[in-house]
Amino acid sequence: MGSHHRDRCRLLTELGWGKGLVTLACLVLLLPAPPASASDGPTVSAQVARLYEEASEAAASYEQGRREADAERAHTEELEERLWQARRELGRLHDRIGMVARAQYRSGGSLAVTAKLLLADDPEEMIRGWQLALRMELAVNRLLDDARQAERRSAEAEQRAQEALEVLEVQAARLAEIKKKIETKLQAAQWMLQDKANRSAAAGQCAGAVRFDQSESPDGSQWVAPVRNYSLSAGFDKAGERWAKRHTGQDFAVSIGTPVRAVGNGRVVSVSCGGGFGIEIVIQHEDGWYTQYAHLAAVTVDQGESVNAGQWIAQSGTTGNSTGPHLHFETRVTPYLGSGVDPVGWLADRGVFV
Repeated sequence: MGSHHRDRCRLLTELGWGKGLVTLACLVLLLPAPPASASDGPTVSAQVARLYEEASEAAASYEQGRREADAERAHTEELEERLWQARRELGRLHDRIGMVARAQYRSGGSLAVTAKLLLADDPEEMIRGWQLALRMELAVNRLLDDARQAERRSAEAEQRAQEALEVLEVQAARLAEIKKKIETKLQAAQWMLQDKANRSAAAGQCAGAVRFDQSESPDGSQWVAPVRNYSLSAGFDKAGERWAKRHTGQDFAVSIGTPVRAVGNGRVVSVSCGGGFGIEIVIQHEDGWYTQYAHLAAVTVDQGESVNAGQWIAQSGTTGNSTGPHLHFETRVTPYLGSGVDPVGWLADRGVFV
């Protein structure tokens, strides 16, 4: 008996407890602490589910903000190009007007025109030419004014776009910071959830179904993929050092706590913990086929429950014989290992392509 237990027993004796009661109380103190109750799990599972949803929303907001900033950046670059072209055209007009002015200066300006009119053999023809020259000069001046206004409008538009881009870049940076903070919290909660799952799997005692409000409901599809936002890893019938013979299912690489869904309507025939599959669920579907979901971190259904296609039945993890977070998914003729078929082809036959 540890010293702190002896101190407690001595204190009970000093308080006047009878010998029998003291002996019973001391025996209770020596009992091992009870395992974590099912109520311990929901808190972490619900936290992971909430943070998982928040992380997804933050990622979507960040991607939207980044796309808006990229679009505004491209718009700004386009306006900068237009402004450069407007200024180049304005410079060309200035050069042309300068050439005309210099030519007029060399020819004597308006006095030379008057002298030519007086000495011309056909003054009327000369006047018509002079009037044409005046109209051309007015046209050039209007063109110059238009070019200046276009240059000014381009400069103002480019300035507004640059200001909008700066605002969007600040927003994108803020969204990135929020996204990072949520992901950091999610990662910590994920490993807390996984730690509880490891202890349950090691003891071979499932903690029971975790009940919490699910953020998403089935969309009415008859068949769905077991997870979303995944990468396919080890495939069916693949050879590997970690399998006694061949790989019996399809692995979906996802993070800890990812919602795992029933691929079709059916009934939960088993929920088990321990062994190579860690925490796992087997469902019998209405057409007689069975599906298995393994290496889970938590389950949200109990044996005997009916489930709908798309309903959350678990959260993914890395319990059992697993090298990292993923969902091991099998499709079977019977509920037992060894009766599996290729899950990718099985899902494709039902209109689900992964």
